[in-house]
Amino acid sequence: MTNSDQKTSFDRDGYVVLDRALNPGEVDKLLEEAVRICRGERGDISGALPPGAGDTDDEVLRKFLCVHYPHKLSALMLATMRHPAIVSALTSVIGPNVKAMQSMLFIKSEGEPGQAWHQDELFIPTRDRSLTAAWIALDDATVTNGCLWVLPGSHRRGVLYPNREHDDPRYDCTVESYGFPFRDSDAVPVEVPAGSVVVFNGYLLHKSLPNTAEHGFRRALVNHYMSAESLLPWATPPEGTGMAQADFRDVVLVAGEDPYAYKGFEDVRKPRIRPNRDGGCDR
Repeated sequence: MTNSDQKTSFDRDGYVVLDRALNPGEVDKLLEEAVRICRGERGDISGALPPGAGDTDDEVLRKFLCVHYPHKLSALMLATMRHPAIVSALTSVIGPNVKAMQSMLFIKSEGEPGQAWHQDELFIPTRDRSLTAAWIALDDATVTNGCLWVLPGSHRRGVLYPNREHDDPRYDCTVESYGFPFRDSDAVPVEVPAGSVVVFNGYLLHKSLPNTAEHGFRRALVNHYMSAESLLPWATPPEGTGMAQADFRDVVLVAGEDPYAYKGFEDVRKPRIRPNRDGGCDR
């Protein structure tokens, strides 16, 4: 698929699939690195339990649902944030200047929950609607093991729909979006082989279901990007600074130039785990 075709598909549907953008060797290295991260060999992860002395790699992984900010622990995860195939697609759909602000390493072993319908821009606001995710499949993602589901075209209006807490055991504690003019029957499962990347718009409604396989993982590395021209009002600004000037600077430039580089960069967010529903949700 050419960059032009990628842009057409992205604009129309809100997402595009980069089939096997990462080769098997690259995927294997990321899987090995995921084990090192979960074993604590790459640094501290807030909320993580230490591995047992005799835990196998699979037993260690099953203690995690998601690790936030693995790129701050691993040079390999940081390099993957700048993977040429992904950056090529990003510059096609966003523009020549692109920065990243978040990474998430999803483990999701058998029985672990998914996430309810949501829009990423609800959590990471941009000034220009440029938020874009790159969802990298580290295992074959199927309906059985909890692949992404999307509502094609739900990004086009640029509307952030209301959200609410829920008690649906299929999903983790993240809030769910509701009140949108789409039905579950409009949803499309995005089944992709390992190494493929789903690039999707921050306004696209998407969800995932639990891993119902008898055994195995649905691992994915997810990075979030946006136009470097846009400010990132992702945190309360310092006193005396209005929200219109708020600009979170814990970012990584992955393509082109950053017109706000004169502000410098910060290291604010720290690696942490995402809680699943064990023990309920802290509300």
